[in-house]
Amino acid sequence: MPRNKYPEETVQKILDVSLKLFMEKGYEETTILDIVDHLGGLSRGAFYHHFKSKDEVLNALSDKLFFDNNPFEQVRQEKGLTGLEKLRKVIKTPFLNEELQEINAMSVPLAKNPRILAEYIASNQRVLAPLLEELVEEAIQDGSIPDLKYPKAFSSLFAMIVDIWFMPTIFPCTKEELLERLELIKDLLDKAGIPIMDEEILQLAKQKITQFMESMDQK
Repeated sequence: MPRNKYPEETVQKILDVSLKLFMEKGYEETTILDIVDHLGGLSRGAFYHHFKSKDEVLNALSDKLFFDNNPFEQVRQEKGLTGLEKLRKVIKTPFLNEELQEINAMSVPLAKNPRILAEYIASNQRVLAPLLEELVEEAIQDGSIPDLKYPKAFSSLFAMIVDIWFMPTIFPCTKEELLERLELIKDLLDKAGIPIMDEEILQLAKQKITQFMESMDQK
């Protein structure tokens, strides 16, 4: 068989098919064979040439959905917003992306895998933390938040908290305990003069936490 001259097209096709199947059948119910059967003649070998497992496909989908609708890139193009307003917008935007929310929810159980968890944490600090730091620095410069002595450390910690500490497969908790964590972070930020989480973000987060934890209880 001739070698595929356009491997990025194959990857895109695998991701498109997988997303459709995950949304229709659910992640657990979708098999690699299901994905291969919908690839229009591509072999299982073609799948494994790009992805070692279904877990890797899900991780790649999560990254793709984020970067295709990157809220940090979107706020860079907006004029007239303070750094604080941009921070709030990048936090709020993913809550309004239903596909991203569903894929992220499917990804949560994968954190039990040490290799995937390590990759997830590394990506969190390599990608998300610097993007947050850029907006924190902007907010400090325009005075919408007070001067922080350690903006880089704050951004790293905040990225870790919102992406890792709120993941119940890593830090087991009940729905009520997860909601308490959310309220605690808001209180700490407000008292520090960094009101990143306004009431709209708080209510969106509470809604998503409640939906996610109730769906986990039903499994």
